[in-house]
Amino acid sequence: MSYLKIVLGASLAALILASPAQGEELTGTLKKIKTSGTFTIGYRESSPPFSFMGTDKRPIGYSIDLCMNVARAIQKQLGMADLKLNWIPVTIENRIQMVAQGKVDIECGSTTASLSRREKVDFSLMTFVDGGSMLTTSSANIRGLNDLTGRRIAIVPGSTTEKSLGEFLKKEFIVVQWVRVKDHAEGLAALEKGEAEAYASDRGILIGLAVTSKDPKRFALANFVFSYEPYGFIVRRNDADFQLAVNRALAALYRSGDVLPIYDRWFGAFGKPSPEIQAMYLLNGLPE
Repeated sequence: MSYLKIVLGASLAALILASPAQGEELTGTLKKIKTSGTFTIGYRESSPPFSFMGTDKRPIGYSIDLCMNVARAIQKQLGMADLKLNWIPVTIENRIQMVAQGKVDIECGSTTASLSRREKVDFSLMTFVDGGSMLTTSSANIRGLNDLTGRRIAIVPGSTTEKSLGEFLKKEFIVVQWVRVKDHAEGLAALEKGEAEAYASDRGILIGLAVTSKDPKRFALANFVFSYEPYGFIVRRNDADFQLAVNRALAALYRSGDVLPIYDRWFGAFGKPSPEIQAMYLLNGLPE
């Protein structure tokens, strides 16, 4: 082999190894994670069964389990021997800003992926699908729409539930008394203290609040749904590589069926996944 062929062959090999097809230079959140060795995760402290504090003061829940799978997939993708997880509590009020400002890399809770929120942040593939309803005490006798007029309804200001319920009640010509609370824990407390006769939120959250309360038999779920709530993990806008890494992990989880034991762990007491949830797993289990 001539010297010229050797030089050309070596040059071609170097170009191939350096080409984007063989692995582009890391940017955005993936670069931050690789450089720092830390994945910073935002979570909710009182949003059972999706994200809440366990007895050992560590975050647990359906969304937390999904997020742990995302973390493992990212660690593998980046070829990291070790990845530190930094858990940061977020609230309904600051969760979007915490991601947008880079204070957390992802928010793993129970956030509805709405179009207006996409003006500030992006979302992962869907992680759950739910609908708004009301948790009441058994003594309040609130079952249907006709029982709502004049009742004291607790609501978290700024939530998608507040907007959806307000529009729903307006269409139905129903006037209620609003009791504003800061989060789910305060909404449940308002019910327990008699300060409100119902707390409005997503059905999955309301069930979780009732089940984890001191006296679950005291509560009842209204038999109507007033909104569509597709959940997703919040990620920063215009960070396509990180968003793809998160989506790839979720899609693999759905495709393989490994998500079903996670669902069963947190919702198994209420039966198998609903047709809506099964459809969500199927439609979001994107192929590689």
